[in-house]
Amino acid sequence: MEKETVNQETATEITEQAEKTFTQSELDQIIGERLKREREKYPDYDALKEKAAKLDQIEEDAKTELQRAQERAEKLEAELSAMKHSEEVRAIRDKVAQATGVPASLLTGETEEACNEQAAGILSFKTANPANYPVVRDGGEIQKKVEGSPAQQFADYMSQVFS
Repeated sequence: MEKETVNQETATEITEQAEKTFTQSELDQIIGERLKREREKYPDYDALKEKAAKLDQIEEDAKTELQRAQERAEKLEAELSAMKHSEEVRAIRDKVAQATGVPASLLTGETEEACNEQAAGILSFKTANPANYPVVRDGGEIQKKVEGSPAQQFADYMSQVFS
């Protein structure tokens, strides 16, 4: 019974306060007193807020510097990876060139298998066609293979022209 009485009295007080209307100056005074009590709880709030802002700025600056360093490291790692890859490809081409006798500059594959296939194709082309093609003049006439020194070749040519 006592609890019901206390609850009814509290409810009555709340109802009376809710029904009361305040002027603007009364509201300003109530709010000002409330803010004053809160500010007294935290007297160094402004100083702490300023320090927190400085710390956030320092962390942001450090983070930006760290991000720049990470981006630079990633770029250098990518460059190093590309260099390693090109060196591996060059080593593979040199190895196949030594094993097959085909110049490394003719090989374009990036794996040893691809380079071996290319070398085999180049070698089959070389052996399928004769090594000594006839010398053909612009008129399409077949000539003998040229032999001798350049002076001798010139003399032979002149004798053919004036004969």
